[in-house]
Amino acid sequence: MKILLIVLGAALLFILLSGKERIFKVLDWFSVFWFRLAMSFLGLFVLHIAAGFLGVFVPINIASGLVVALLGIPGLASILTIAVVL
Repeated sequence: MKILLIVLGAALLFILLSGKERIFKVLDWFSVFWFRLAMSFLGLFVLHIAAGFLGVFVPINIASGLVVALLGIPGLASILTIAVVL
């Protein structure tokens, strides 16, 4: 735990010392990532409700949320495919 805090502190210090442009770029990336993660959970919830009428269970957890956040619509389709097959 102590090593993790040291690494995070060093990374934060590096970002702060590298300039304003870099800070805004990192903050912009984080905001886009959190927005995509929130929208992926919304998409998973809608898919869970819609597939529930057909008797298919679509899991809503952090792993499926990250898959959909990174892949987008193909990630949503892959989660649905895995839920139907299993």
